[in-house]
Amino acid sequence: MTTAFDYVDADTTCKGAIALPAGDARAPGIAIFADIGGIGDHTKKWADRIAAELGYVALAADVYGEGRTPVDFTEGLKWIADFRADPPRLVARAGAALEALKAHPRCDGRLGAIGFCFGGGTVIDIARAAHPLMSTGVSFHGALDTTTEVPPGSIHAKLLIAHGAEDPLANYAVLTAFLTEMATAEVDCQTIAYTGVVHSFTNESADGSFMAGIKYNAPTARRSYNAMAAHFAEVFG
Repeated sequence: MTTAFDYVDADTTCKGAIALPAGDARAPGIAIFADIGGIGDHTKKWADRIAAELGYVALAADVYGEGRTPVDFTEGLKWIADFRADPPRLVARAGAALEALKAHPRCDGRLGAIGFCFGGGTVIDIARAAHPLMSTGVSFHGALDTTTEVPPGSIHAKLLIAHGAEDPLANYAVLTAFLTEMATAEVDCQTIAYTGVVHSFTNESADGSFMAGIKYNAPTARRSYNAMAAHFAEVFG
């Protein structure tokens, strides 16, 4: 069960939620970055599951700050655009979650991150910035595009990208450009493209009513979770 976990980025209080594995042993920490809706049930459920099933300390991070959530999709798009237009600000806000997680007494200092949609793009941007605290990251139906040129060898984090092959928000051209970027930068990056799957495939509330290309897919949600678990097991041992 998650509990409130506040931390600070400069003069902004971030209102996260943390889940701890059973027992009192120290374990790797996983920061979880939300989609356009901000911190909510989706990320908190993932924090609970990662702590209970995988044995990691899991922090549902608050990227928008002050626990804010957008009133609608349009406002959310504006907030995302503001962050993505200023990558150092986004990396600093995400980095504050990693720093707070590392300082938690149950965390053994090894850190990873996962994210969904905007949050998936956030994980990739942390990696592009070569943030020293993140050793591994997983993006689920994340934003893949960037205007940042990444020099070969600069990304040290081991990445897993779980992507809907028919995702209209990151189409084949975007996916191909991302794969080229990762290859050119010599990144240790696994990319899984799930055929016939669109955006938000991990989110049970995405029923396609808002947009046909935003829809939950139970088999892919299960398979991508298992891929994440295997990826972290390989990285953390």
